[in-house]
Amino acid sequence: MKDTILCVGEVLWDSMPAGLFLGGAPHNVAAHLHRLGQPVTLVSRVGDDVLGREALRRLKATGLGTDFVQVDPVLPTGFVKVEVDADGIPDYEIVQPVAWDELALDEVLRDGAAGARAVVFGSLAQRQEASRRTVQALCTSGAFAVFDVNLRPPFVSPEIVRASLHAADCVKLNEDELHAMSRWFGLPSVPRGAMAALAEAFGCRLVCVTRGERGAALWHEGSWLEHEGYPVAVRDTVGAGDAFLAALLAGVLEGCSDEVALDLACHLGAFVATKSGATPDYEVDTLAEIAALTD
Repeated sequence: MKDTILCVGEVLWDSMPAGLFLGGAPHNVAAHLHRLGQPVTLVSRVGDDVLGREALRRLKATGLGTDFVQVDPVLPTGFVKVEVDADGIPDYEIVQPVAWDELALDEVLRDGAAGARAVVFGSLAQRQEASRRTVQALCTSGAFAVFDVNLRPPFVSPEIVRASLHAADCVKLNEDELHAMSRWFGLPSVPRGAMAALAEAFGCRLVCVTRGERGAALWHEGSWLEHEGYPVAVRDTVGAGDAFLAALLAGVLEGCSDEVALDLACHLGAFVATKSGATPDYEVDTLAEIAALTD
């Protein structure tokens, strides 16, 4: 799949008060990249069950394709119970073991992934050894490696995060995750200093920290940039960070300036926070049109 973006990891169903939504951070990022006109391929695993078959049906309907979505003959499709508080902040109960814990690096995936432009991967999908081996093999293949930190207790491992940071060219995380890394790795307590130190320690070219309604900060090869964000009436924040990352990555890969890429990311993240679920419907013909979505 030459020049495609691989989004690797969990596909699952989010059980929310508003209903069942197909989710998982890699799926969400892939769905938004696809809408933004980027060539993207999802790499995951579902069960041979009703939820797995429905997941495959919906993926095909949205145009994401299922060539690299494996079907596990034993383990069930991923499922997460999501509770959302009055401020729209989610709390997750992640079922295990499930199909995406056994993502396999078979010949079909190995050959198909050759020549990928970028690989997006996270920490949650590495909670079990089988999927961890596959994720780490793909993110060290030579493509632009994007580490989407996703710390979900009890599936939090500083060692997995450390290995992932060493493999990453780009890191996206939130403020709480940056604080955790500062404790684990002895980074400065000030965000700007922590981001610069993280980039230097692990050889990352770009580090982006999301701040919820207060926007985001970006460290890119020595340059520092902040965005104040776009205040919106929040429905829930599920998937807002995934939308943010998709727009940021699309902007970077399209050669946009840091200012434009970060603004697009903040716009799309804010828009998704006004909707239920991680991948609400919208139509975008060009990246520049994202700005109109939150106006």
